[in-house]
Amino acid sequence: MKPFAARLLAWFDVHGRHDLPWQHPRDPYRVWISEVMLQQTQVRTVIAYFQRFMAELPDIKLLAEASEDRVFGLWSGLGYYSRARNLHRAAQRVMTEHAGELPKDIEALSSLPGIGRSTAAAILAQAHGQRHAILDGNVKRVLARHRGIDGWPGASKIQAALWVEAEASTPHDRIADYTQAIMDLGATVCIRSRPRCGDCPVAEDCVARREQRTAELPQRKPPREIPTRATTMLLLRDANGLVLLQRRPPTGVWPGLWSLPELADAEAAAGALHEHGATQSRALAMFTHTFSHYRLQITPLLAEAVVPHRMLADATDVEWYGSDQWPALGLPAPVRRLLETHSSGNSDVS
Repeated sequence: MKPFAARLLAWFDVHGRHDLPWQHPRDPYRVWISEVMLQQTQVRTVIAYFQRFMAELPDIKLLAEASEDRVFGLWSGLGYYSRARNLHRAAQRVMTEHAGELPKDIEALSSLPGIGRSTAAAILAQAHGQRHAILDGNVKRVLARHRGIDGWPGASKIQAALWVEAEASTPHDRIADYTQAIMDLGATVCIRSRPRCGDCPVAEDCVARREQRTAELPQRKPPREIPTRATTMLLLRDANGLVLLQRRPPTGVWPGLWSLPELADAEAAAGALHEHGATQSRALAMFTHTFSHYRLQITPLLAEAVVPHRMLADATDVEWYGSDQWPALGLPAPVRRLLETHSSGNSDVS
């Protein structure tokens, strides 16, 4: 039987993905941006975001010089916004500490914001052909099944065992192709539900397949109860269709993004409406937005402001934006959807 890597590379030559936009050219900056975008996000979603990001900020210098709002605007909709903030901060450090070039040393590279061991390895392997093992979610699933490793991959002991397997499996040549191949296998064949074992090039000696445990491995994170919180979002429009937005604090949920002003309860909502001179309002349909650690029940309150808008934007980080402005801002996905539906007079208040 051929070695694991040899079988995987032979499969990749025929069935792998060779036309992804960050592969042409496969330079360090493009690989870095793609790797960060691909964290917890599928390829088909990332492609359009990557192409738009590259069109606006094609190199590290431009990324470092861009405003945070511009970076968030390009990222808006991808979620996990700390990734965008870390990209921005890392680019600024690269300009000041590394003469504008991503480090070729894995320790220096992995010390930058948002670039851990696996991401640094993927950048160096794909852009420079350096032999470094990667261990993203797809690779963890492939190796946990193939080697029959029990336990949740997020546990330190299990992760350490997977790193040992990842290092041992990485070949000494065709590093860039192997790195892409094992990610592709996990993304397209060794998928979480109903893996296509009949199409897998390493199924012959896969422990999970032999023991009929593909549904069990890798084991899921032990469940915990997710709490639910509630908030009211004020969607306040003036006579010209401008909407009132407020920048969120630098820490907490949606840090640094522009959002709708939030109110704790009906009493606070009534006070805010009175303060803003809103004579009419109506509650829109409540919906739930799920984060990794809790669920947020959002009740949007649509209202019309009659007080001149400049009098209402005197608080810190509060501004009025028109429909030709807010689409370019970094906005949480549920807020963007609300604005797209209701910000321009598409719905009446009465």
